[in-house]
Amino acid sequence: MSDRLTDAGLIDEFLDALWLADGLSKNTLAAYRTDLKLFSAWLAGRQESIVGAGETAINAYLAHQHNRPGGIKAASQRRLMASLRRCYRWLLDQGRIQADPLLNIDKPRAGTRFPKTLSEKQVEDLLAAPDVETPLGLRDRAMLELLYATGLRVSELVGIRQFEVSFSDGAVRVMGKGSKERLVPLGQVAAEWLERYTTTARLHLLGEHRSDAVFVTARGGAMTRQMFWTLVKKYAVLTGIPRERISPHVLRHAFATHLLNHGADLRVVQLLLGHADISTTQVYTHVARERLKQLHQVHHPRG
Repeated sequence: MSDRLTDAGLIDEFLDALWLADGLSKNTLAAYRTDLKLFSAWLAGRQESIVGAGETAINAYLAHQHNRPGGIKAASQRRLMASLRRCYRWLLDQGRIQADPLLNIDKPRAGTRFPKTLSEKQVEDLLAAPDVETPLGLRDRAMLELLYATGLRVSELVGIRQFEVSFSDGAVRVMGKGSKERLVPLGQVAAEWLERYTTTARLHLLGEHRSDAVFVTARGGAMTRQMFWTLVKKYAVLTGIPRERISPHVLRHAFATHLLNHGADLRVVQLLLGHADISTTQVYTHVARERLKQLHQVHHPRG
C-alpha cells in the first residue's frame, strides 16, 4: 500500500476521532482535511508519509507554503499549524510515533486581526437593496435583516429549519460550532420581515417542493453559504460599499460592533455570537473604541 493511500485512511481515522472527542463543526473538520491532504500530497512527492515525516520535512513544507506565489495568509498558516499539531499529538497518543516532530517548531505569531465591519448607514443601505416586491428579493431582505439582527454565522443562517423559529417567543434556536445550541432573539423588525417572507414568498419559491429549510432557492432547494455570499456581494456593489469592507461575516461583525457602540455588555455579545471564549469577542472592542473616542471628543469639556 502506498504512503498516500495510508495517509488517506489515517486522515479519515484522525478526523473521526477529533469529531468524537470535540464535536467540531463540519466546516472546521473540512478545513483540517484539506490541510492534511495537501500536506500528504506534498510528502508523496518526497516518497514520505505523514507518520514518517520528521521535523525537517515539516519545516520544508512550511517553507514551501510560504514561498509559493502569493504566499500563505497568516490565518491560513495558523490553521495549518493547528491541523498538523493536533494530528501529530493524536499520533503520539496512539503510539504510532515516538516523538512529536513539531515540538521544536515555533507557532506562527498571531497578529492582531480586526474584523471588517460597516457603518450603520452602510448597513441600512445594504438591507434596503433587495427588491421586496419580488419573491427572491423578499427572501434576501429577510435573510439580511435576520443576519444583522442576530449576528448569526452564515452557516447557521442557511441551516435554520422552520421548527427552530418561534415568532411567539421572538427567538430562533441555532446549532452553532461544536454542536452547541443557543437561543437568539430575533428583534421586532427582523421578525416582521421573516414572517412576511415565510407566509408569502417562501411558499411561492417552494411551489410543489417540500423542505423544512427556512430559506430556499428558486428551485425549491435549501440556500447554501456560497449562494448567500454571492448575494451579499451583489447587493454590496449595488449600494457602493467598498470591496475591502465586504466579507462573508460582514453583518455578523456589524452586529457585534454596533451593539458595543450602543452600550451592550461584552459578555452579552459573547453569548449572542456563540463564542466559547470571551477573548474571541474582545477583538470587536477595538472597533467600538473608535466610537468611544468620538463620543469623548464631542461631549467632554476638554475633548
